[in-house]
Formats: sequence, structure tokens, C-alpha cells
Amino acid sequence: MLYLVHMIVEIPSTMPAEEAARIKAEEKAYSQRLQQEGQWPHLWRVVGEYANYSVFDVESNDALHEALSQLPLFPYMKITVTPLAKHPSSIR
Repeated sequence: MLYLVHMIVEIPSTMPAEEAARIKAEEKAYSQRLQQEGQWPHLWRVVGEYANYSVFDVESNDALHEALSQLPLFPYMKITVTPLAKHPSSIR
């Protein structure tokens, strides 16, 4: 199943820089693993924001929730999920 996911990251300004850097490094490693596994085939930055739009390709709502909730930055995110279906005019 395909999902369009919008993530907005809001790290508290009170978080020590070293802790923020550690969490961001963990986030990068985890997200790259999901990309390599094919669960996160598209990831785009939103210009001028600490946010992204992503496409996830996972087997179920539960699988998506599991993947998202394991993101190290998950506690600091606002996430919007839109399930996707094939468009009847698509040539793919």
C-alpha cells in the first residue's frame, strides 16, 4: 500500500545541541535503512521548512504506523498521512 506522508519536525529549542545532533544522526541511519529496504521509496525536503513529503510503500496501516513510530524524531513531529490509490488516468 502506498501512503503520502507529510512530516513537520519541531525539535524543542531547549534541547541541547549534542542531543539534537545524536537524534538526527539516528534518524538519518534509520530512514536510509527503510529506503534501502524499499519501504520509503521517495523522500523530498520542503524548501524553507524542517519538513518533508515522503511516499511509503508498506503492507498495511499497522506497518506504516510501526515504521513512523520508530523514527527517532517521531516525538517531535507532526505527521499527516494520506493513503494513495492508482489513478484511472495513470499510464503506469
